[in-house]
Amino acid sequence: MIATILLFSVPLILAAMGEVVGQRAGMIDIGQEGKILIGAFVGFIVAKITGSLIVGYALAVVAGVALGCLSTWFTAKLQLDQVVVGTALNLLALGATSIAFRIYVGDSGKLLSIDKAPALFGLDPVVYLAILSPAVIWFVLMKTSWGLSVRASGEYPPAVEAAGISVIRRRFEAAMLAGGMSGLAGAALSIALSGSLGEGMSAGRGFLAIAVVTFGRWRAPWVAGAALLIGVIDAVQYRFQGQAILGFKPPLQLWQALPYLGALLILFALGRGAGAPAALGRAYNKER
Repeated sequence: MIATILLFSVPLILAAMGEVVGQRAGMIDIGQEGKILIGAFVGFIVAKITGSLIVGYALAVVAGVALGCLSTWFTAKLQLDQVVVGTALNLLALGATSIAFRIYVGDSGKLLSIDKAPALFGLDPVVYLAILSPAVIWFVLMKTSWGLSVRASGEYPPAVEAAGISVIRRRFEAAMLAGGMSGLAGAALSIALSGSLGEGMSAGRGFLAIAVVTFGRWRAPWVAGAALLIGVIDAVQYRFQGQAILGFKPPLQLWQALPYLGALLILFALGRGAGAPAALGRAYNKER
């Protein structure tokens, strides 16, 4: 059961770690959902065609980085609204992957499958990356000069510019890291977790990642713990789908909604009073 919980938590942990970096830099990435979806499709299709899971994961990361740069160009460089750009990216990803899926599969509607990576000490190798990622992200953000400038970009951008560092550059760099993590999360979802590919398979995980960052107080270890808690709920609902409880058999949709209901309840209980970065969601113009 522990291995199942960890595996279910992997995509959310990876995506949330990327979201921590992006939000610490002042960017709220509503387009996280689209990046996960693109990462899932690119990673799976490339791995299927090349026969290499490593190549699939790598190109999923590249796709996430590219989308991170694209969205940041619109928000940081052109100073468009971050929510609008993120929503547009989600719609673009949903449409593009649906078309690609239909082209690749045809009208059969069959579920594509792939062989998973050999287990390493009983766990998929990507699980270890997810376990290590909170410590790595924490160290980068809290113990390096780059991390300090990223956090300052999300708190008080003029101070970063006064130190001779470009806020826009730091936000681009943070977006590249966050996008790469989202792409990796998507590939982990399609390759490691499900071993299959379907339309819309991100299923709201990008929005869950944003939620867990909020009630994890923008601290990587806390965010990872919150993501793990959602992973527990997800694994439990998967385990008990179709089973009767006290003579009542809940519908499948109710079981599938449990992780999102859990996130909503936790956000309601713990999200109030959370100290978000002061410049979160705000475009920076050094000429103002």
